[in-house]
Amino acid sequence: MDRRTVLKGLAGAGGLALTGLAAPAIAQGASARTLRFVPQANLANFDPIWGTQYVVRNAAAMVWDTLYGIDSSLQPQRQMVESEEVTDDGTTWTFKLRPGLKFHDGEPVLSKDVVASLSRWSARDPMGLMIKALQQELTAVDDRTFKWVLKQPFPKMLYALAKNNSPCSFIMPERIAQTDPFKQITEYVGSGPMKFAKGEWVPGAKAVFEKFADYVPRQEKASWLAGGKQMQLDRIEWIVMPDPATAAAALQNGEVDWWENPIADLVPVLKKNKNISVDIGDPLGNIGSFRMNHLFAPFNDVRARRAVLMALSQEDYMRAIVGDDNALWKPLPGFFTPGTPLYSEVGGEILKGKRDLDAAKKLLAESGYSGQPVTCIVAQDQPITKALGDVTADLLKRLGMNVDFVATDWGTVGSRRAQKTPPGQGGWNMFHTWHAGADCINPAPYTAIRANGDKAWFGWPNSPGTEKEVASWFEAKNLDEEKAAIGRLNKAALDDVVYAPTGFFLSYTAWRKNVSGITKGPLPFFWGVSKSA
Repeated sequence: MDRRTVLKGLAGAGGLALTGLAAPAIAQGASARTLRFVPQANLANFDPIWGTQYVVRNAAAMVWDTLYGIDSSLQPQRQMVESEEVTDDGTTWTFKLRPGLKFHDGEPVLSKDVVASLSRWSARDPMGLMIKALQQELTAVDDRTFKWVLKQPFPKMLYALAKNNSPCSFIMPERIAQTDPFKQITEYVGSGPMKFAKGEWVPGAKAVFEKFADYVPRQEKASWLAGGKQMQLDRIEWIVMPDPATAAAALQNGEVDWWENPIADLVPVLKKNKNISVDIGDPLGNIGSFRMNHLFAPFNDVRARRAVLMALSQEDYMRAIVGDDNALWKPLPGFFTPGTPLYSEVGGEILKGKRDLDAAKKLLAESGYSGQPVTCIVAQDQPITKALGDVTADLLKRLGMNVDFVATDWGTVGSRRAQKTPPGQGGWNMFHTWHAGADCINPAPYTAIRANGDKAWFGWPNSPGTEKEVASWFEAKNLDEEKAAIGRLNKAALDDVVYAPTGFFLSYTAWRKNVSGITKGPLPFFWGVSKSA
């Protein structure tokens, strides 16, 4: 009997409290100034520029601040910046920092720190790379003023500095930001409202964040990553619980206060508990991703990638994540978030209709596949990726592939997927992840849709047709031109299979009713959250 069957049985047991299951090794009765939070996965590494895992971004958003922050209307707002000026020709941006900004070691945040931080970020982020390609100079003018001079205008500059998808342009001390962007930092001195308690960090078990008394919030109302990040809590403890049943028991028993992403099978149990609130975490939802390595066989041949699209059933993938609730998922014959202005199904026929396994097998054979192992790295401590991975293992076997299923943890996936070595030498052929709907509203923040070869995200797709339409979108003069470009982009990305979308889904979040201030969005926002005894 698999995990889903067991949990569905528990969910149907009339409000079973799950207290007979393995209990988390934590004490009850935490202070009202301490919040215990169960994150989506283990915080295995902590460099928000080196990698793109959401769990790292979520922690980093507490520890490091940004120059601008995206708000709930998806608009960039000033954060660490007091003012900005841009020349009439759009090529020179001059920024001034707010007074009183400090790092967690007590040192002031200076322009030289910002310059080093932006230099490191722009070496890894797709929008940063676009700016870097236009850059003439990035310099500190004085302690609070810095200047970015471009060879030609980049109208989406503020959006690039504000966006919430990984990697965000977090501001670090110069000495840390000078770390090679392709190597992990080892010092975690932040600029945000919470300090990282490195001495209490136990990867696989716990991470701790403490209020930074010298943080100066903005006066505006908080909205996502923008506005006043007012901390009502003194301490936030991330308690890692990869087993959903254990997390559910801990939440019901009051051993933890907030569970980021309870699986749908356990939601009926949680909803029966009068002390727990359950809601959709983010109305913009998520897009499931089957990411293939374009550098090595078999997926270096577009026919093998298209065979996957012909055979995969998005319904199978989505039901593995959300169960039987049809309101929680939608088929997605494309890459952009449903219900948003640029949603498109152009070119999506390959994902619609009856799945054709025989035609897919034939196309796979035409690609030259001859039984070599296909290394699938699948995180077992992340319910979303585990569910997707189980479906993929069955799918690839039915296609006649020799599946090398590597069951591992999410931290290891985060490290291994960055390797460009062959699959048999520590590399990989495919992995699963998901993309927040807020990151997939247009190509600007959408790391996963880029297909510029070595500069692309893990899998390194090279699709000139896709990149051409990304550029067309950036150059569009109105919404009609944007929509036309996105339609062409959607088709090009499906034709070349930049990645395989496995469907659109919504996720729950759950918290004790003595916790207030939780807001919906693409990541957990801890500012404004409070807890009563």
